Amino acid sequence: MNLLRIYCSLLEAPLRCQWTLLSTGRAPAAGAGPLAELPRAADRVQLIISAAEVLLTRARLPRGVRRHSDAVLAYAVETETLGEPETNQVTWLGAAGDEDALAVINKKSLTQWLEALAGAGLGQCEVCCETLMLPWKDGEWSLAWSGSEGYVRTGAFEGAATDCGDRNAPPPSLRMMLKAAHGALPNAITVYTTAPDAEPDIDAWQRELGVTLRRAGSWNWRTATIDAGVSLTRPRRHWRTALRTLAPLRTAAWIAGAALFIHAALLATDWTLLSGEQRSLRQKMEARFRATFPEAVALVDPALQMSRKLAEARHAAGQMDGGDFLPMIENVSMALKDVPAGSVRRISFEYGRLTLDLSAVDDARVRQILARLGQAGLKTELAPAAGRTSSGTLTVTVRAS
Repeated sequence: MNLLRIYCSLLEAPLRCQWTLLSTGRAPAAGAGPLAELPRAADRVQLIISAAEVLLTRARLPRGVRRHSDAVLAYAVETETLGEPETNQVTWLGAAGDEDALAVINKKSLTQWLEALAGAGLGQCEVCCETLMLPWKDGEWSLAWSGSEGYVRTGAFEGAATDCGDRNAPPPSLRMMLKAAHGALPNAITVYTTAPDAEPDIDAWQRELGVTLRRAGSWNWRTATIDAGVSLTRPRRHWRTALRTLAPLRTAAWIAGAALFIHAALLATDWTLLSGEQRSLRQKMEARFRATFPEAVALVDPALQMSRKLAEARHAAGQMDGGDFLPMIENVSMALKDVPAGSVRRISFEYGRLTLDLSAVDDARVRQILARLGQAGLKTELAPAAGRTSSGTLTVTVRAS
């Protein structure tokens, strides 16, 4: 994994920048110069915005507005930015207690930098804030101090740049932030230095602030870990997070895909075999039909045509067929033997089909009649589709198999 970090100030034209290239298992490479000379072999690119140029604030938003475009969110912080909402890009970062954490950046300047990087061949670029790259623990604050100014991270999505201070006196803005915290004071403030000889007098600062301070050594955006930071371009971050989450499931996905492929192959093979058997059976039926009735001209449905030819042969020999009236009415009579007298309202017959209109027959008895007819080798059909007509009459059509 290679990560190229580009540090910029939105107050400057997108011509030159500082950069560092982090690679897994290798020492970081750093440099500064024109955008055209930036390394190109990076898997990820981050644009790091100076802490003083990103406003991290809170607002109480309706749930449905949280993930709207920055054009909608900009109006939620209009009173804090004191400018036209259209000039700011506002990103929802996450929940901060009962409120929502938002990041505000100058849209025009950010767009200029992103377009300049795209022109230099670095189009897929995350945007991060220097403040939210500081290491941070729940219940504590983290301060990056240059000896005269710095920035503080107070939460997962919160922080701010400080004003000036010196070795013996902390910046007034830090004192004001602690006063505004009221009951949510941090257990400690971890102090990171971003320049040589920048470490403050910890004892003097503790007396001024009334909070425990802890030295943590030097730190800057170049030495931050690869996974440090909160992206201000959330959609791109979501895709990468999803991919990292799904990475451990890759083996299971391959196994599931292989199983589905094998299952599909077996189904296709089974379907092919069954289709072959169907064609073979039809060919045998056609061959037997033509051998038995060579005078037949057209052959469409060998099973049906064989049944009809067999019925003609029986009639010619003076025998009855299963589709004649007497065999069918006999089977129907046996099925209706328990039906009350007068329940059969009408009977009509057409060769191979007998239609009955029944009334005063409950559903249980109807099911019994249909079962008996099926056992006798007859096919049944109810009409209408819902069963009985509005007058309570049930029409049953019986067909010879």
